[in-house]
Amino acid sequence: MSDTAESLRRKIASAGELESVVRTMKAIAASSIGQYERAAHSLDDYYRTVQLSLVACFKQGEPLGAAMRAEQKGAGAIGAIVFGSDQGLIGQFNDRLVEFVVNTLGDLPGKKTVWAVGERIQSRLMDTGLLAGERFILPNSISAITPLVGQILIEMETHLEKGNISQVYLFHNRPKSGEIYAPVSQRLLPLDSVWQRDVAAIRWPTENLPEVMNGGEQTLLVFVREYLFVSLFRACAESLASENASRLAAMQRAEKNIDELLEDLSRTFHRLRQGHIDEELFDVVSGFEALTGAYSHSR
Repeated sequence: MSDTAESLRRKIASAGELESVVRTMKAIAASSIGQYERAAHSLDDYYRTVQLSLVACFKQGEPLGAAMRAEQKGAGAIGAIVFGSDQGLIGQFNDRLVEFVVNTLGDLPGKKTVWAVGERIQSRLMDTGLLAGERFILPNSISAITPLVGQILIEMETHLEKGNISQVYLFHNRPKSGEIYAPVSQRLLPLDSVWQRDVAAIRWPTENLPEVMNGGEQTLLVFVREYLFVSLFRACAESLASENASRLAAMQRAEKNIDELLEDLSRTFHRLRQGHIDEELFDVVSGFEALTGAYSHSR
């Protein structure tokens, strides 16, 4: 019985240490969610500004140039950028996204190449049969997102110029009200007539229509680059916010399970300890009764 009690003591101590680790990870995840959500929300205003800048160019009749030439090639090979995770303890975060990617790309014709951002998502994408392209390391801070986006843009431009791809799709998890997150997709390229029409349909916020001064076509290309940049940056920030929200939820579940386990172990330990005490008391009482009986008999 003492061995069992000692084993329970070790289990209780281990569960307590694990709970301390879980609480630390929960605090880190909660802190990280805030910074990535703030970054994503701040990008909403900038994204809107870039859209309005494109509206100004289109209302002035600026041609879309390279993006329109991409449209003339028609549908071809697809490059898919997928933002996942580098670390675990996030529930079904990667699995749900991979399923969404496979289903979405499965409905599209042509060859598909997948660029994975994150080691965990990459290993799961390799099991789907999709062609693996360049892999990218997931940033661990807001300041590290910009260099990553620059690398992705260079990779995209290289493959587009070589004719390896003609379309680019973007996949990531986005924080969602009522749920922790939901997988979403966006066709990033080509910037064809459908995209141009949708952008041009955005209403200018005032009655005074804008005018683009000096080099409208060059200005348009700058805004197009900003559109691609902010789309990728926001996707990364939203994915990181979703990842940490998923981790926070997983840690909360783990903490609850550990609390229940500790309570159960403590009850078992106290029951065994009380049983051991009862046995010792029984032995004392039995010994006392035996001595008392022997003494009475001798008289």
